[in-house]
Amino acid sequence: MVNYNEILETEETLDPSDWEAQRLLAHRMIDDVFSFVSGVREQPAWQPVPEKVKDLLQASVPAAPTGDLTSIYERFKKDILPYRKGSIHPMFFSWVEGNGTITGVLADMLASTMNSNLAIGDHSAVYVERQVIEWMKQWLGFPATASGIFTGGGSVANVTALIVARNAYRDGVAREEGLKHMPEQLVVYCSTETHNCVFKAVETIGIGNRYLRRIPVTAGFTIDMELLRLQLEKDKRAGLTPLCLIGNAGTVNTGAIDPLEEMAAICRQESMWFHIDGAIGALAKPVPEMQDAFQAIALADSVAFDLHKWMYVNYEAGCLLVRDGIAHKNAFSHPANYLARHERGLAGGPESFSGYGLELSRSFKSLKIWMGLQEQGMDKYLRLIRQNIAQAFYLQQLVHETDTLEMLTPVTLNIVCYRYNPGGQDDDQLNVLNKELLMRLHESGVAAPSYTILGGRYAIRVSITNHRTTRADLQKLVSHTVLTGKEIMG
Repeated sequence: MVNYNEILETEETLDPSDWEAQRLLAHRMIDDVFSFVSGVREQPAWQPVPEKVKDLLQASVPAAPTGDLTSIYERFKKDILPYRKGSIHPMFFSWVEGNGTITGVLADMLASTMNSNLAIGDHSAVYVERQVIEWMKQWLGFPATASGIFTGGGSVANVTALIVARNAYRDGVAREEGLKHMPEQLVVYCSTETHNCVFKAVETIGIGNRYLRRIPVTAGFTIDMELLRLQLEKDKRAGLTPLCLIGNAGTVNTGAIDPLEEMAAICRQESMWFHIDGAIGALAKPVPEMQDAFQAIALADSVAFDLHKWMYVNYEAGCLLVRDGIAHKNAFSHPANYLARHERGLAGGPESFSGYGLELSRSFKSLKIWMGLQEQGMDKYLRLIRQNIAQAFYLQQLVHETDTLEMLTPVTLNIVCYRYNPGGQDDDQLNVLNKELLMRLHESGVAAPSYTILGGRYAIRVSITNHRTTRADLQKLVSHTVLTGKEIMG
């Protein structure tokens, strides 16, 4: 029999044995963080992880301490920090990732200090989260009766939205009976340029990839509305049931914006759920130049977006808004005696976020958003978004002015797709050339653009969701592209 009293004779804790020494180290860490971020422009945009560091980071779990926190911190600075992904750098243009703020760093520290789980309870973090969701509803023009929830990112937000759409169909019959017992086959529609998380979502919710209609796009990479209408009619004649149409408020490849208002009208006509993937561009809705293109976001049944993209919030901060708050709750809420709300005490307070999504345990994601908006105001963020859009058009102008560079699609938002083309080569040769050029740009540490394939042509893809980027950075990118291309050509 275990002698538990003997075990408890040597009770332990993870708190420091020397609080003052830990305090001094923490101050040093903060000083180092400020120095590092303020001087990040002098650092490489990216550098590869050395093989010896990879080997060190494959060691077995230590059974005993390997050093005090000071020595462990030194190892972090030596072996981890220099080989980061690079998103905080002003010349990081890969994928669509915001570059964070110092306020976000401090807010995450404060949120970790509180260590709040937002699943349930009457505590301040829940009220902050609710307030920020209200701000997001106002930002995107959703009604006060709408609901919302923070997620790890746009992918989870999109999956959550499609679950709501499925469970709202025919008063939740799919939730109760399962898709197998439904007489009709549900179909989801999107363009071929839609993010691949939607493909995963239709698999996750049981509809299956066979019934995801990927509608071809126009020359401008937006969904072809005539082909969409033809597919809808074909499916209805075949006895299939259109469930949901997904519009892109900025596609991941090119930033193309689907005709959202026209899509909303079709959804009303066909009694379909209208979901918008706004991970790329939704937060640009109030920007003056974007209001016409994005006005229909306010007509959507649901919209997914990321604040760790174009609000520059430190990872992670995805969000979903649902117009019908009751449908949102009905899609997920389950009674559980251990989660029952009380009239008073810690178990009192607002309705639990756990009834609006897949997760029970939820981190305090919204504090960095709340602090950032309090510090800067919404108008400052909109000016920065507008600045990034203007920078994308400026980069397009630089490409047009450079003989050996070629735009592969016109700029519509914040993404620029171009390639190095010195002439005398076919597309296959140019694809090999530009792929090598991109890798050399990365390895030089000068800049970190991304890539995509457009009509069989390899594109150097520049995504500008970076509050540190300047026109000088874009000039530097162009000059190094040309210089690197010449070096490859020999």
